[in-house]
Amino acid sequence: MTSTLASRLLDAARGMNAAGLSVGTAGNLSVRRARGFLITPTGLPFEQCGADDMVAMTMGGRSSGVRAPSSEWRIHRDIYRARPEAGAILHAHSPFATAIACHRQGIPAFHYMIARFGGSNVRCAHYATFGTQALSDHALEALEDRSACLLANHGMIVFGRDCAHALALGIEFEALCRHYLESMRLGNPALLSPDEMTEVLARFDSYGQPPG
Repeated sequence: MTSTLASRLLDAARGMNAAGLSVGTAGNLSVRRARGFLITPTGLPFEQCGADDMVAMTMGGRSSGVRAPSSEWRIHRDIYRARPEAGAILHAHSPFATAIACHRQGIPAFHYMIARFGGSNVRCAHYATFGTQALSDHALEALEDRSACLLANHGMIVFGRDCAHALALGIEFEALCRHYLESMRLGNPALLSPDEMTEVLARFDSYGQPPG
């Protein structure tokens, strides 16, 4: 089971690069497993990794294997602790999400697909140095009732039910960030009202295909 999870994790991590969400060794991905999670290693290009390079971690923060875990393992650990629905977590320095994050601002209700990530906006977490507990704490606050957030001067966090879902949401979120930046070329976009977003969020309760 673990080897299968590791292979799926590596495939999704390589998919991050193929989709343009990450370049080189930037970004990381993890997947929940019994009594802990698997996470991509630090400082290794995903194309040079094998499934055995994925790092097993406990919820107590201990790692095992031949590689050191991503420096952002605390964010992954803390999200899994706080959000039982999170099955996989993606963190990327994608171009459009990072551009917005570098202005330390969130994304308002400029488009109804904001609701895809759980609310009427996407928040930007306060800045903290990468790899620190402070950054993880800020991320958890920004993710309250959401499945995505920006990290100030840093990038994005998205979680889904499994590796493939997290990757798909990451790609979708990056597209939404691009739409927002493009819309700003003409000035501040018209925003959906709270009542309009409430209706959209209600519709999203049944959005997509039913589970098979």
